Amino acid sequence: MSDLENLKTSLLAEIAGTSDEAAIEAVRVGALGKKGSVSELLKTLGSMSAEERQTRGAAINALKNEITDAITERKSVLKDAAIEARLKAETIDISLPVRSSPAERGRIHPISQIVDEITAIFGDMGFSIAEGPDVETDYYNFTALNFPEGHPAREMHDTFFFQPDENGERKVLRTHTSPVQIRTMEVQKPPIRIIIPGKTYRQDSDATHSPMFHQVEGLVVDRKSHVGNMRWILEEFCKAFFEVDSVTMRFRPSFFPFTEPSFEVDIQCDRSGPIIKFGEGSDWMEILGCGMVHPNVLRSGGLDPDEFQGFAWGMGLDRIAMLKYGMPDLRDFFNADVRWMNHYGFRPLDMPTLFGGLSQ
Repeated sequence: MSDLENLKTSLLAEIAGTSDEAAIEAVRVGALGKKGSVSELLKTLGSMSAEERQTRGAAINALKNEITDAITERKSVLKDAAIEARLKAETIDISLPVRSSPAERGRIHPISQIVDEITAIFGDMGFSIAEGPDVETDYYNFTALNFPEGHPAREMHDTFFFQPDENGERKVLRTHTSPVQIRTMEVQKPPIRIIIPGKTYRQDSDATHSPMFHQVEGLVVDRKSHVGNMRWILEEFCKAFFEVDSVTMRFRPSFFPFTEPSFEVDIQCDRSGPIIKFGEGSDWMEILGCGMVHPNVLRSGGLDPDEFQGFAWGMGLDRIAMLKYGMPDLRDFFNADVRWMNHYGFRPLDMPTLFGGLSQ
């Protein structure tokens, strides 16, 4: 029986020396598998006599049972150890910040935010939004807006002209959003109260100018509108947009072909520090141009200037965004720099409202 004892001692030593579940499985196959050492002994029982089978067979079966129990016990120990090691390796530091969702990481471009802010302000005053094409005819961009032939704004240094078509007409990339005023008056009878946000194009590029930029214009046409109405609207807009309790505005006489009289509007501010503060200080900053709609423009829109009158104003969206949010260079608006967007962009679910705050 010494051979069985030697085999048992050897197998128990192998079992005790295993370090993982794969190793204990290899020992099990080597001992109890189809061609394992214990299985080979069991195959010899058929050639034994009845007397030998009673003694030798019982000893071999006892060895098989002992090895099986030892393997089961060791496998349980190794399984528990593997689970414990995995738990230690896969622990989560709950003090780490949770990765934000795409909706939280995304940012709204400042220009889109400014359009939403302006829409909220003027929408509360009863204005609607009007839009028009970026590619305009000379008539809508210049002639209908009282630009006479030979006016400097028609020259190449200001305007992007297309090649002449088969009729010899040269279309342009609109230099302002004012053509939408004419298009609106042609299809809508007074009273008219619209704002017109959109892209405009001029041949200019530096830290405060871009060949493609954004403007917003406003137009009011009815029978009784006057400069006092326009001043009140612009003051209320500036207070809401710059989120201050009061503003002091200065109207300076100016000239625009499509308005008469025309004004440039300055707003009182404090520029002594790194941030421009509106509603206080002794400095002035120009923010927009405005005026009463010229009678020739009303006629171009199909309205009788003896019956109707109106006023209009326009401002650069990029410029007022730079003023409000302290952006130093206009060119950064169009560079598609993710770092700039992460710094100046707005969270997409924080919609600007007059009661909740415009720049939340």
